[in-house]
Amino acid sequence: MEITKLSSQGQVTIPKVFRDQFHWEDGQELIIINLGDGILLKPKKVFPETQLADVAGCLKYKGKAKTIEEMNEAIAEGIEQLWSQ
Repeated sequence: MEITKLSSQGQVTIPKVFRDQFHWEDGQELIIINLGDGILLKPKKVFPETQLADVAGCLKYKGKAKTIEEMNEAIAEGIEQLWSQ
């Protein structure tokens, strides 16, 4: 376990032991996920460039389209389940 502080500018230093463990270099972009009682930092990964034709229709979903809010809620629930095990 390591301890760090939040600066007056809202910055947090990630201890070197973790930067080395995850191979995070200067400028690494991180995704912040709200878990309710804390946050999760994950590296932003670059996705390979794709064309719409490569992915369109791949899920074959039939039913009422989900809203962005419903999708975000489902993602948050999935993350919470993963981290509460």
